[in-house]
Amino acid sequence: MKFIDEYRDAKAASRFARDIAKTVTRPWKIMEVCGGQTHAIIRFGIEELLPGEVTLIHGPGCPVCVTPLELIDKAVELASRPNIILCSFGDMLRVPGSRTDLLTVKAEGGRVRVAYSPMDALEIARNHPDKEVVFFAVGFETTAPANAMAVLQAARHKITNFSVLVSHVLVPPAMEAILSSQGNQVQGFLGAGHVCTVMGIEEYHPLALRYRVPIVVTGFEPLDILQGISMCVKQLEEGRAEVENQYSRSVRPEGNLNAIRTMSEVFEAGTRKWRGIGEIPNSGLRLREAYQKFDAELRFGLADSTCEEPADCISGLVLQGRKKPDECPAFGTLCTPDRPLGAPMVSTEGACAAYYRYRGNGTAHSTTAGGTKGPDEQRKRS
Repeated sequence: MKFIDEYRDAKAASRFARDIAKTVTRPWKIMEVCGGQTHAIIRFGIEELLPGEVTLIHGPGCPVCVTPLELIDKAVELASRPNIILCSFGDMLRVPGSRTDLLTVKAEGGRVRVAYSPMDALEIARNHPDKEVVFFAVGFETTAPANAMAVLQAARHKITNFSVLVSHVLVPPAMEAILSSQGNQVQGFLGAGHVCTVMGIEEYHPLALRYRVPIVVTGFEPLDILQGISMCVKQLEEGRAEVENQYSRSVRPEGNLNAIRTMSEVFEAGTRKWRGIGEIPNSGLRLREAYQKFDAELRFGLADSTCEEPADCISGLVLQGRKKPDECPAFGTLCTPDRPLGAPMVSTEGACAAYYRYRGNGTAHSTTAGGTKGPDEQRKRS
């Protein structure tokens, strides 16, 4: 396939792996901050190509996974109300809340619809003026501009029965929380290419300078990731801490200025709770005062609450990169995609789902870079 196979060439992958092996002289720990990259690393066996000195750590790169239990519970409550249609991306439906999930609510008669964009939800609101339509707005900076545009369109066309349940999280504050945490082991980052396609790379320079850590913005195919690791290892070996852009075919330093303007008009930064991690200052987006009439939490008087993770689930440690999924005692036994304890087992970008699909059960069939084709391409959404 044009522009896909070129980035899965086995010979080129081997060359990058040899370059990394020649460069590295000491142990290094590098974190990828993207669930799509995590799935590619596991699916294509990239860790097996690396020398033993290089350890990859899976970070909190799945926005579905870090959506807190409390917000899932609020979505469940909304979907259970008779006059509300809740629209959501499909991978949110199986994410467990403290009591149940959206798919169960749907099976029991709740009005839950899978949407492929917030504009789908806006159209449903137009077509059902007698119902309240709520879009579950989940994602990193990548999806925020589209959700902002839906709010702007609703305001412009006076669609008063549309609102959003906002669960947007921001990548740089999460990276800073990891770097400043006690016992941090991360020495370099592979930055999320899709986030930087929107936001650019400028906001990463202060992090690299303050914490003396290299950040390489990287794509999602095997050669992207291997080249990103190679660039990061070279910086570490040379004592440099810079922001580099491996994904230059998609990412411009300034990002997508129109998308940033749209997002900034509707949203502002605020403190956000991350599932399994806790509150991180200025790590989420909320609607600005001018658009708060579209805030589902305010419109429907949803009360705040506190929920505890299941005792058998270590998804918090997985999301912080302190444990690998297969180090969880519940992995593949008490916790499976059919009966998940935590979000990382069911999200299309969850680390636990990647391990289960490509490593953890007897039918998994991971592939190597340039080798036989694996499962159908997953649609990247963060």
